[in-house]
Amino acid sequence: MQKQSGFSLLEILVAMAIMAILGGIMVGQFMGKTEEANFQKLKGDIEVINSALIQYHADNFLLPTTEQGLEALVTKPEISPEPKNYSRRGYLPELKDDPWGNPYQYAYPGEYGEYDIYSLGADGEEGGEGMAADIGNWNVDEAIKALKQQD
Repeated sequence: MQKQSGFSLLEILVAMAIMAILGGIMVGQFMGKTEEANFQKLKGDIEVINSALIQYHADNFLLPTTEQGLEALVTKPEISPEPKNYSRRGYLPELKDDPWGNPYQYAYPGEYGEYDIYSLGADGEEGGEGMAADIGNWNVDEAIKALKQQD
């Protein structure tokens, strides 16, 4: 009769405990990196939208109204003022949502500049603090800097 060999229950439990400790250390290392990545994506998206708005303005000598919104960068607006030299391919292939799955907001004229491009943050509602704060083309760099200082 052959003797079977394998791991004892104690050996398996010790290995699982070691893996749990290492997993906890890894989670601690990467905690906060998701938030930073979300803010970096937000910054990149705002820069892309900003570039499209600059091109829209260069072609048409006007910017989309708040009512026309960012959709004017994807399809030609049919409400006044209609752009006269609208690019046949549009200015963006599609409008992406912010990192939390909410649509980007746009206001022209803006409260903080000529126009405002912004996210309502993780909660999807106006106002808030931290991850729930409104973050836009006027304050995205400060928001990223503040997040890095928290680490």
